Amino acid sequence: MYCTCAPCGDASMELCMAAQEDPTPWEANPDNPDESKLSLLDGRAHFSRLGIVRRKPARADAESTLSKSCSDKLALRQISSLLSYETSLLVAPTETAYLAGVILPENEVSSVGCARAFSDKGRMKVLKGRFWPLHNNSHSSPIPDQESSGYRFRPFRVLSIPMQKYASLWRYAKTGSSGTDAQEKRKPAVISAVWTVAPSGPPPSVVENGVKSLPVLRRSKTGLYETLINGVKQGNRVSTPLARGASALSRAKLWDTWREIVRLSCSGTDGEGNGLQGRHPAALSIPEPVVDAASYREFKKILPVVAQGMVAQGVVARKRAIQEAKDVLDGWISNARDEDWGLEVLVDPKKRKR
Repeated sequence: MYCTCAPCGDASMELCMAAQEDPTPWEANPDNPDESKLSLLDGRAHFSRLGIVRRKPARADAESTLSKSCSDKLALRQISSLLSYETSLLVAPTETAYLAGVILPENEVSSVGCARAFSDKGRMKVLKGRFWPLHNNSHSSPIPDQESSGYRFRPFRVLSIPMQKYASLWRYAKTGSSGTDAQEKRKPAVISAVWTVAPSGPPPSVVENGVKSLPVLRRSKTGLYETLINGVKQGNRVSTPLARGASALSRAKLWDTWREIVRLSCSGTDGEGNGLQGRHPAALSIPEPVVDAASYREFKKILPVVAQGMVAQGVVARKRAIQEAKDVLDGWISNARDEDWGLEVLVDPKKRKR
């Protein structure tokens, strides 16, 4: 994975200190117990406190959230893999499901900060050698071999590119405050471009965006392309987002796609009238109450209760691996109060049944 700047949070604290006119550590206010204890701090507040979980950086007057910093999310992905909850029900977590490396401009790499945030010698060192298999997962166990399916601590490499190369690739990148750059006003972009590889099989007659042909990016066809502005597809209002503005990367769309895959696998067709007869064994082990869950919270909670076999065991293994990782990441506060919604959010209000 390539990043144009250091991950916010613990991996960039040394860079934050070096950028200060006065790098003297802030003193905690003894009269404010919330400030003196090591809790979930703002992104760059008290930058001398190292090895702890932080929120994403934001303006001082911004509404407080529990969204974790990039450093903390990447650290957790070294355990949970890149698979989302939905894809983990269909794809086994092997070595290829984990990040192999993170590439940064060399001026954005703090070897001390990255080692502390991500490596097996930093804050996650107690997880080194742990393995949560997809079966007999009453607790973590020693790693049998690197190809076995299951969750484990797989630290990625932190690599760098020379600044000369970086400057040629990113002409409008954020730079230092010296010279004329200090007078130029540059703001972070709120626009994201999303591209994915084209499907290996025959493409559907009409793809997600409603067109009949797949675009090409650097001579490679793509299966999905979106332009997002503040997380909403371009052409839709951010203030009042509707279903048509939902990105394919949103939880609702991922859940809906997962449910469609499972139903097609169970029916033995591909949804395009090709009459495929093969059935995915994992799909057949997912009970109807899971597929027809009324809310996202129910979808995530009910499977280990009603399901059996490898899929259910995989959910339990994933949950235990993530929980042990969060216990190690000092100050992790779960954000679990935003899951009481169903797939009706993908139906525009005017089209919903009254």
